[in-house]
Amino acid sequence: MPPFPDPTSEYVASMEYRRLGRLEHQSSVLIYGAAALSEVSQEVADRAIDEALVAGINHFDVAASYGDAELRLGAAMSRLRDRIFLATKTGERVADDAWRQINASLERLQTDHVDLLQLHSIGDREELDLATGAGGALEAAVRAKAEGVVGAVGITGHGHQAPATHREALRRHPFATVLTPLNPVLARDPDYLRDYEALVEEVQRQDAGLMIIKSAARRNWPENAEKTYTTWYEPFDEQRRITAAVGWVLAWPEVTGIATPGDVRLLSMVVRAEAQRHVLTPEDAESVLREEPEYSSPFISIPF
Repeated sequence: MPPFPDPTSEYVASMEYRRLGRLEHQSSVLIYGAAALSEVSQEVADRAIDEALVAGINHFDVAASYGDAELRLGAAMSRLRDRIFLATKTGERVADDAWRQINASLERLQTDHVDLLQLHSIGDREELDLATGAGGALEAAVRAKAEGVVGAVGITGHGHQAPATHREALRRHPFATVLTPLNPVLARDPDYLRDYEALVEEVQRQDAGLMIIKSAARRNWPENAEKTYTTWYEPFDEQRRITAAVGWVLAWPEVTGIATPGDVRLLSMVVRAEAQRHVLTPEDAESVLREEPEYSSPFISIPF
């Protein structure tokens, strides 16, 4: 059994910061996944935002499609804007629609610019072709950057094809950042790992920032199961396994940071995991997660 800290013990928050590629921003290795704010009250959102700031998180990631999340961040923006790197996303595929959504996001966020605008949920070639083709959303993103309302343009995506798709995206356009999935169970698939490693090679060649999603995903929600969290996948919710999952991903040196899960109740465990992760080697972390018999890809079924 690998060594492991007492999950109830005191710990000192000691957030690590890593360079976000050629953007040069020193981003916290935990990126606040503001999907967690999609269905909460402003009071709950304010507490969650403060919890993230106290922990040292300085990079917030939201999307137009995350329910009321942009509105919740917008209500706090007057005290946030000069303290955080702010990223949002458009899921539109047509330039005119994306342009309208970008401007609606700025209005909802109560700011005149975001640091990063990401083309959202592009996990296969079909979606990539729509977004990067003639009249696609990329044209709106590039226009927004030229007009100064967006600092940089990135890309995100889910699914087993995401790393290969994102590598192709970098061939088509010099995206400043990539947000792609990685966790131990995905990396056990040799084809997935090969595609991820090829993506890393291209990311490093272009000096893009590489961020990771689904680090703390346990599996898809079982059919007819009560969904006890607002995440579309079932997350780990036990400190030992969250620490192992967070530590395993952050041991990859090319990773700038990981997005925190989309439920406000999980943030404290992820923050604790970041602080305690050095007690485990990647091999120890993998051993802990192999104890979970139902650990599986969250992309077996994607409910959107």
